Amino acid sequence: MLATYEQLYSHYGRQHWWPAETAFEIMVGAILTQNTAWTNVEQAIVNLKQHGMLDAQRLLRAPDVRLGDWLRPSGYFNLKARRLKNFCRWYTENGGYEALNRLETNELRHELFSVNGVGPETADDILLYAFNRPVFVIDAYTRRIFTRLGIVDNGLSYEALRSLFEQSLYRSLSQRNKSGRIHQARLVRIFNEYHALIVMHGKDICRPRPLCQNCCLTQRCKRYKISI
Repeated sequence: MLATYEQLYSHYGRQHWWPAETAFEIMVGAILTQNTAWTNVEQAIVNLKQHGMLDAQRLLRAPDVRLGDWLRPSGYFNLKARRLKNFCRWYTENGGYEALNRLETNELRHELFSVNGVGPETADDILLYAFNRPVFVIDAYTRRIFTRLGIVDNGLSYEALRSLFEQSLYRSLSQRNKSGRIHQARLVRIFNEYHALIVMHGKDICRPRPLCQNCCLTQRCKRYKISI
């Protein structure tokens, strides 16, 4: 796992994720990016910013029709308007960022799951990028790339894959450290960068019809070796 990260990082460089100005903007983006490309989400967030709506209380007071119109670029805009309001209601009722940030990671993850429309990937996006918790995000790109590499079984559940990545990376990084331990802040930085690199590689190279001739991972790719 770690060797693949280092190869992707060497090839692409730092990705500077998550592209947002505040933790709350990251949370909004995590909800809106469900089933759509990030470029579409960016336009929806621009709409919210232009109307001064990147605030949980203001979003809750916004008329549903108007909010849906602002979110239209992100697709499924009426559904996402409801989900965003569900999240904002939960967020404000639980005291906002400072109160939620005091929760232990597993407890906060469990609380996020209680919000209608927030599944494992969205919750882990929020935990990693907004709350800086060492949680690895699993998405379709991760499954595709690492199944083709022959590292994981595509039939594994979300939780099994997440645990596999977290444990493998923690073990490898700890072994490199003289103390045999790894600080949480470093884990967060690497999990953050790794997920961003996976998205970059899956979007541009390891597509459903992969561009293997442009891939930096062919030497370790089981699928590529079978195909040549």
